[in-house]
Amino acid sequence: MAMFTESDEALASEINVTPLVDVMLVLLTVFIVTAPLLMNAVNVKLPEASAQVALTAPKTAHISVTDAGQIMLDQQVLALEKLTPALGLLKQDHDPAVEIYADEHAQYGMVAKVLAAIQRAGITKFSFVMSPESGK
Repeated sequence: MAMFTESDEALASEINVTPLVDVMLVLLTVFIVTAPLLMNAVNVKLPEASAQVALTAPKTAHISVTDAGQIMLDQQVLALEKLTPALGLLKQDHDPAVEIYADEHAQYGMVAKVLAAIQRAGITKFSFVMSPESGK
């Protein structure tokens, strides 16, 4: 039969902090979730200001990549080597956005080369355009 000494009794009197940590983590989670909701609770009436319509609309270049690998910039057929200089000319006038229309059967390598040409031209705003999914 084992006998308890004073050192064994001291170990048995420790407080188990695991439930305390669990409760604190739950409270932290609750505060993190509810804090953004409290920030928008202030009802403020914002002042009205008249704004003039911008005279120049931002230029958007359209690049199409066909399934045959043909590249078109704004409806003009263009060789891949000429794409970067053409986009560079657009970049000189303003900061254009580029919309990429890639055929679903276009080779990935060709689309990647077009993306590299856009990057070399220094254009940072580009997006891929896709048609909405038909309910098949």
